[in-house]
This record gives sequence, structure tokens and C-alpha cells, in this order.
Amino acid sequence: MNGRVWRIAIILMVLMSVGACGKHRVAHKMEVTAYCGCSKCCGWERGSWKYLKLDFWNRYVSNGPNAGRPYTGLTASGTKPHEPRPGLFSKDSIKKPWMIPIRILFFPWCLLPRDGTVAADTRFYPFGTRFFIPGYGYGQVEDRGSAIKGRHRLDVFFNSHKEALNWGRRKIYVRIVD
Repeated sequence: MNGRVWRIAIILMVLMSVGACGKHRVAHKMEVTAYCGCSKCCGWERGSWKYLKLDFWNRYVSNGPNAGRPYTGLTASGTKPHEPRPGLFSKDSIKKPWMIPIRILFFPWCLLPRDGTVAADTRFYPFGTRFFIPGYGYGQVEDRGSAIKGRHRLDVFFNSHKEALNWGRRKIYVRIVD
């Protein structure tokens, strides 16, 4: 009797870990590139030729149909782009448990997880679609990239140009989160 209970418990645990309430999640192989908010990645320049570049504190779109218009730095959905944040309960907290009290006291805004900004073709993935991207974390579609065309292309946001260059271009399996 006792062995039978253990077998049933193990089967239930396996079934619960395999699929969340029976939903089937499929990973798709996608080409994932990185970008940041710099002028090289986002196509803006300081100062306008209209003012002989003397207004260097202003940023203007340098190419495309909006060339010459002010550059706001916001995504196509109107949000500020950001990297993902795992929150307090993450793999890093397990690796460095001594950092938990320091994070609670000095960085309370980092306790809650946050999805990163992903640029995708919104014909296939509307704003708000969530992805899990290995090596990056969870991301949400908040932007449209000018070169992002098709079902199998994504751009992920990084805070620095160096991090974006380190990521580069990868073909990896990305999971769409329901």
C-alpha cells in the first residue's frame, strides 16, 4: 500500500511539472538579435542641421520616414525600453543567499520581477506577447524593429551597447508564454 501511494505521488508530480494544467508550450527556433538605446542601434543623432547642430542636447531621428523628427527614446507601444529583472526569488538569490537582506534593505524596487523589452513583427506577435528567451530571460513585445520582419525574428533590449554586441545574433529556441 505504501509503495503504491509513493508511485501515485511521483506520477502526479511528473504530470504537474510537464505541463501547466495541460497546456502544451512549444519552443520555436528564432533569430534573436540585440539592440540598445544608442545612436548606432536606434538611428538617432544629436543636434539638428536646422540649427547648425548647435542644439546638441536634442536628439533627432537620422534615417527612415521620420528623419528629422525629435527622437523620444520610447518604444512603439509608448513605454521606456528595459532589460529583464528576475526579482528577489531567482537563481541568483539561490547562488548568493547572503545578498537577500542587502537587496531587501537597499534595493526594494528590485524585489519584483520585470519582463525585458522585445521588438517583434506585430503582425505575428501583438504588443504584450510574452517570450522566454534562454540567456536573456522573460521578455514582452513592446517595440517594432525596422529590420524585424517575419515570424522568426526578435530583437532584445540591453542597457549598454557592449552587452548588445556581446549578445550579437543568435539562433535559439524561444518559448512563447501563454
